[in-house]
Amino acid sequence: MDEPLRPDALPIISRTALSLRNGSDRPEVWVAFRGIVYDASGSRLWRGGLHYGLHWAGQDLTKELEDAPHNELVFSRLPVVGRLNEEE
Repeated sequence: MDEPLRPDALPIISRTALSLRNGSDRPEVWVAFRGIVYDASGSRLWRGGLHYGLHWAGQDLTKELEDAPHNELVFSRLPVVGRLNEEE
């Protein structure tokens, strides 16, 4: 059984590091939601760093999820990379 996610035990990811993982500057596709950074590189829905022509990778999508046709459970399918440095 997987251990529960402990955000304080995760590496801190800067907003700059997140922004570089946008599928264009680097092959990695990372997104953040509620302070947690996820790796969407393996998701066909995020190929090239653009999700359905609406959302770009490499950023915090917390506010954008309000307009999405799905809920936050979609993030549970993605590997966790770290936690976003909220103090930048």
